[in-house]
Amino acid sequence: MDITRETLISDIVENCPEAMPAFQAIGMHCMGCAMASGETLEQACAAHGVDPDEFLDALREYLENC
Repeated sequence: MDITRETLISDIVENCPEAMPAFQAIGMHCMGCAMASGETLEQACAAHGVDPDEFLDALREYLENC
């Protein structure tokens, strides 16, 4: 799956459930909440005070090593 800043959190969780620990590590614990279903990775990062580009790089690296 090609994950970008515009990818919905719900799509990431559905297609890459192994990514959940990476989100939880930065404080995103409500992956199944109503907001996550329509929220992009960029929006989620903004809501949690995380740089989206840095997180995207870390997430891609995390998924490569799973």
